[in-house]
Amino acid sequence: MLFSRSPATALIALMVGAASLTGTDAFAANEAAVEIPEAEMAGISGMEYVDISVERIQVIGKKIDRKDVVGSATRLSAEDLEVFKYQDINRTLRLVPGVNIQEEDGYGLRPNIGLRGSGVERSAKITLMEDGVLIAPAPYAAPSAYYFPTAGRMEAVEVRKGSAAIKFGPRSVGGAINLVSRSIPEEFGGFVDGRLGSDGLRTVHAVVGGTGKNIAGVVEMFNSRSSGFKTLPGGGNTGFDVQDYLAKLRVFTDEDAAVQQALEIKVTRTSGDSNETYLGLADADFAADPYQRYAASALDRIDTTHQQIQITHEAEFENGIQLVTTAYRNEFERDWFKLNDIKNAVGDGCSKGNFVLQNPVTCATELSWLKGEADSAVGAINIRHNARSYVSRGVQSLIAVPFATGNAEHDLEISLRYSEDYEDRLQFDQRYSMVSGALELASTGTPGSSGNRIVSANAWAFFVQDSIKIGDWTFEPGVRFESINLNRSDWAKTDPTRSGPANIRETTKVNTFVPGLGISYKVNENMTLTGGIFKGFNPPGAGNANAVEEKSLNAEFGVIYDNKGAYLESMVFFSDYSNILGTCTASVGCNGEIGDQFNGGKARILGLELVAGYTAELGLDWEMPFYVNYTYTDAKFQSDFQDSFWGNVTDGDAFPYLSAHQLTVSGGISNDTFSTIVQANYVSASRVVAGSGNIPAGERVDARVVVDLSAHYQLSDAVALFASIDNLFDKAYSVARNPIGLRPGKPRTWTSGVKVTF
Repeated sequence: MLFSRSPATALIALMVGAASLTGTDAFAANEAAVEIPEAEMAGISGMEYVDISVERIQVIGKKIDRKDVVGSATRLSAEDLEVFKYQDINRTLRLVPGVNIQEEDGYGLRPNIGLRGSGVERSAKITLMEDGVLIAPAPYAAPSAYYFPTAGRMEAVEVRKGSAAIKFGPRSVGGAINLVSRSIPEEFGGFVDGRLGSDGLRTVHAVVGGTGKNIAGVVEMFNSRSSGFKTLPGGGNTGFDVQDYLAKLRVFTDEDAAVQQALEIKVTRTSGDSNETYLGLADADFAADPYQRYAASALDRIDTTHQQIQITHEAEFENGIQLVTTAYRNEFERDWFKLNDIKNAVGDGCSKGNFVLQNPVTCATELSWLKGEADSAVGAINIRHNARSYVSRGVQSLIAVPFATGNAEHDLEISLRYSEDYEDRLQFDQRYSMVSGALELASTGTPGSSGNRIVSANAWAFFVQDSIKIGDWTFEPGVRFESINLNRSDWAKTDPTRSGPANIRETTKVNTFVPGLGISYKVNENMTLTGGIFKGFNPPGAGNANAVEEKSLNAEFGVIYDNKGAYLESMVFFSDYSNILGTCTASVGCNGEIGDQFNGGKARILGLELVAGYTAELGLDWEMPFYVNYTYTDAKFQSDFQDSFWGNVTDGDAFPYLSAHQLTVSGGISNDTFSTIVQANYVSASRVVAGSGNIPAGERVDARVVVDLSAHYQLSDAVALFASIDNLFDKAYSVARNPIGLRPGKPRTWTSGVKVTF
């Protein structure tokens, strides 16, 4: 079965009944919407069919004019994504203001994304979705995104911040990111896209699909591999291999049916194998060669498998009421086999890799082991199988009721979701000896001996939001309600079969209302003012008795201007936290137990987002586009405290891993057959621990400017050639110090390819 029996089965009947009984005269919800031109898919257009979910459960929707969206919203279309053909979501999101990123592996395989200073650790503090469905491995129980959808196969990327983000909970402090998968083409067609590049990069991306009288479908394949840009002392692969498959099947009613309906089934499977590590470099070694890896990381590797089934039913009634219901199930398994610690350590504190790299003199012996320069004590190198499996499943339904009261046009949305998810850990260690520069197995632990627990959650979520248009004004009041139960059970580390009693922690229960109000005013055809105020909310994890939910009061105000090729959007935002929450994960290198949470108390964030663009017409079909995107973020704690996650914090200290300034500037030249564009991205220095004043060298990730270049040539209607160079000037730069030492960004790499459309 797709999911186990639950109270959610009553939801579909409730929504269908409400839709059938409503007889109010209606206005079309998107009556004044402006069609945004679609990017190339297969170069085809034709008959249309019901696809309500695109506008209703996605963050923005492809037919909505930006000026009609209240608050902060960005949609990167397929055309935008085609410019550089990035496979790295970190590089893609440079085009979106208000996004904070901590790079990690150079390829964006497991990104760390925050919105408006919300925190970046494994993207756990944002609502992450694919096609409007929560996509983190366990969105409530364990939201850290060790799985992230393959960015290279996406048709669009949507980012929503501000008051309207409460629609896409549970995490509303920063906002929501929705990745939009391949849509079904309206006539038969597709493409094959092949790429070659530096470090053995090989990518094949193929799509075929079409639409008949009452049935439509699409099949997609995205396979990519690289041998990696880092080097091991004895050689070896430091890259990745990703295989991603998608299929959609859609059946729908005739165009003259009294009730327009469609049923769509989406199935995906993604397997990943990357030779990645958390072990970075000491400062001196990074300065000598930032792309080297220590011998102790030679076996580090993460294997992942993700599967999804999603079934969506859509209906549009003659009175304008729309109903979208989706049932889904996601399964994810991973085993990250990576260096955990160093046993038999001689120096004080030298069992922790980060301490070793920060204290290379004190821990000279252990550092020589990590490098493979000296033989270690027997079993000194401890490598952990961080083996975990996840399941998330649920059903969500949204009903949209357009109606009028006097001069006001309403678009009322009511939604209910029931979800269940869990994370299952059965981890164990293997101990190795460093012998003549290579790792030799010394002993293997029992499954569960390094983590034997299940964390689970079930949650009801309800929201109601009304978009009210009165003349040039639009008001969007809304409220979200979350009722969450979180549970944690631990078994003895000597009980891999879990036949003995479990240590069951007290259930964490959260019930909260998340209200918001967005407002926009259309000054004239070219200018719109918009803003809003809303409550920010992030739920705590399971089994953390002292941790409380993260709460904030958030506000934004801005202006949107669009006239004759010139575009400007500016937004000021402010977040006042009554409590900010930190979660201990391996990726941040905290000293507590993985999963523990820590209250950071009061904090405040203020900032500015600015996007501007202009396309100059040069004549003879040539044009010159220019684009700039800037984000300023100032985030500070407002209390004194000390814990193993945040460290020693003083009132006024700045947040870690948050750059104050981010700037992306791009410009180019193009006509109907040729285009080239250069993009420069600047990120200011950030600190890795909370603090004030000048950032100490050992706590700093330096500022950098990275330039990318791309070119396209349309050889014929069916064939396009393209090439790109990432990091054009081969800038060597660091992206992180946690959890274990400095790690580099990607060096100069090139990609070239051909796309054949049919």
